[in-house]
Amino acid sequence: MALASPSVVAGHGAGDAGNTVEAAASAVSWAAILAGALTASAVSIILLALGSGLGFAAASPWHDAGPSAKTVAVMSIIWLLVTQWVSSGLGGYLTGRLRTKWVGTHTHEVFFRDTAHGLLSWAVATVITVGLVASATSSLVGTGVQATASVASGAAQAAAPAVAAQASEYNIDTLFRRAQPDANGSAEDARAEATRIVANSVANGSLSAPDRTYLAQMIAARTGISEPDAQKRIDDAVAKAKATADAAKQAADDARKAASSFAIFTALSMLVGAFIACVAAALGGSQRDEV
Repeated sequence: MALASPSVVAGHGAGDAGNTVEAAASAVSWAAILAGALTASAVSIILLALGSGLGFAAASPWHDAGPSAKTVAVMSIIWLLVTQWVSSGLGGYLTGRLRTKWVGTHTHEVFFRDTAHGLLSWAVATVITVGLVASATSSLVGTGVQATASVASGAAQAAAPAVAAQASEYNIDTLFRRAQPDANGSAEDARAEATRIVANSVANGSLSAPDRTYLAQMIAARTGISEPDAQKRIDDAVAKAKATADAAKQAADDARKAASSFAIFTALSMLVGAFIACVAAALGGSQRDEV
């Protein structure tokens, strides 16, 4: 039988002489993958718990005490990257180091299998970690989440009718306006009507001329000040109401942007973890073959 040429032999892994016959066993070492995945999951949970503890320690309820929200967000992203690097690297290395030695396999194929094992280890560890964290979170705050969801659902269902009712009451108020506001009427009714006028102006973006005149007359009649002074009070009140509404909108927009940024950086950190796991598994597999 003819011997394989040296050029064929040199390109193969440990113990092979160019044999191209397929092996009966699978190329996937699930035992090594599970071992690395479990290790990566355990390390991830430990680091996440440590990061949560450090975050709670850094936060302070006192004004101007402790790091700012932006600093906490940056620290969270950095810690997430560190968690992915350490856990994925350790899990991938163990997977490569513990896998079965492939005899009669080309070095390029060995490298591909090691990186694939590292990727599989990272994928299994990610699924396990997400499942454990989600289960623990739901068990710890399940009741609170359900209560919050119920309140949020009720608020969402009541928001539209409340806005419609307020607009309807404002429209009814305009039907019964006097030529001159009554200074002897109920103070509570006057305050409620003024509240609806200001709220309507904030919702529409401006205070109409008829509303401005009527409200100034009402304030002047009840307080004894002049209509120009009453109009100045109206301008200040409307400006403050608009500022409050704008601040609420800005806070909601900032929360949306923060959630979007955190989701993007989480995905990027996971991709980094997958890459680190592949490289670590290739390194561990190479050292395992050398030994």
